Amino acid sequence: MPHANHANLYLQFARNFDERPDATFLDTVEGHGYSFAEARSAAGQMATALRELGVTPGDRVAVQIDKSCETVILYLACLQVGAVYLPLNTAYTGEEIRYFLGDAGPHLYVCQPKVLETARALGKECDVPRVE
Repeated sequence: MPHANHANLYLQFARNFDERPDATFLDTVEGHGYSFAEARSAAGQMATALRELGVTPGDRVAVQIDKSCETVILYLACLQVGAVYLPLNTAYTGEEIRYFLGDAGPHLYVCQPKVLETARALGKECDVPRVE
């Protein structure tokens, strides 16, 4: 089987987005989820938002949020933009986050709303252009 170095994970799903729009893409035990068409639409909207925040191909996006369907959608949006998705554990301490932000140099740091002010302070300290 040939290996496609030029394809990313989003492109691997693209065929199903086209061929199976009503099929389930993601589902949770609570019954919340996305069809392929809904996932494509949501990822496209989120990719637009990322671009509006100044994220460009090759930029890193640090993400410290709970696991959810929306986290997967954000990952797909990063792939659409050509950005590098950097997942960070929600249990990391401020010192650990400071290390990752300083080392990775992300353009955007996405965090939980409850820690936004602390995250913005860390982002400013680490020269992260955007914290949302």
